[in-house]
Amino acid sequence: MLEVETGTLLFAERATEAAEAQPPEVALVEAARAGDRAAFERLYHSFAPLVHGVLLARVPYGEVSDLVQDVFLTAFRKLCALRDPARFGPWVAIIARNRAADFYRRARQTEELHDELAQGAGRPAEAVEALEIIRSLPEAYRETLVLRLVEGMTGPEIAERTGLRPASVRVNLHRGMKLLRQRLGLRPGGV
Repeated sequence: MLEVETGTLLFAERATEAAEAQPPEVALVEAARAGDRAAFERLYHSFAPLVHGVLLARVPYGEVSDLVQDVFLTAFRKLCALRDPARFGPWVAIIARNRAADFYRRARQTEELHDELAQGAGRPAEAVEALEIIRSLPEAYRETLVLRLVEGMTGPEIAERTGLRPASVRVNLHRGMKLLRQRLGLRPGGV
């Protein structure tokens, strides 16, 4: 009898530890699924920088804000389809990537550099040039660089939110920065 109670207590302790170890978005996803709009709003505020960075790496600057809203509307409507609430970040990043692809499929053309420059008239020319160069990099580097340099995320944050391994994020950032420096004409380790 004592063993059963001890086993039950151990099981209860492990269940409590597992619940405490869950990412905070798990509870928010569950609450949002139950109709709690405030929970979904908190998810939005937590993951909007991720979605913004994913889109900024792929579509013209002037389109990003509207597409961020579209991504979260889609996520809200399809939240029941998310199998693992702990994977909300990678899931919403996939929605953003798909939405960016849809943007170009519907437009049937890509924006040219001069159109982008016209839209970015309020931004310094160097920032526009750097963003264009980042967009010309391979996709893996492009996304991690935008999330790091534009959205200000750390390597571990990028890994957690995109579902990439931390080692992959470090490699992508290192190689992406190396390519970016080369294309900007900067020497490694400085200007």
